[in-house]
Amino acid sequence: MQRIVSLIPSATEIVSALGFREQLVGRSHECDFPPGVETLPICTSPKLSFEGSSAEIDRAVKQALSEAIAVYDIKQDVLEDLAPTMVI
Repeated sequence: MQRIVSLIPSATEIVSALGFREQLVGRSHECDFPPGVETLPICTSPKLSFEGSSAEIDRAVKQALSEAIAVYDIKQDVLEDLAPTMVI
């Protein structure tokens, strides 16, 4: 049996729509659909504060990406504990 971790909401929805919801063992902090996935362990966290105006958030994201820094952190310890066979 596959052990799937999804790191983006659209992937979580696709995995579930394809009939593999029961094989999901972890998710991103943003995954909230389909119902029930919110009970899965969270494998990511935001690096930036997403408070403020849209323009302020846009500037912060662009700045982080211009420095080749990811916008999210991966929780390595959680990922290792889950021992996924597939990360999407």
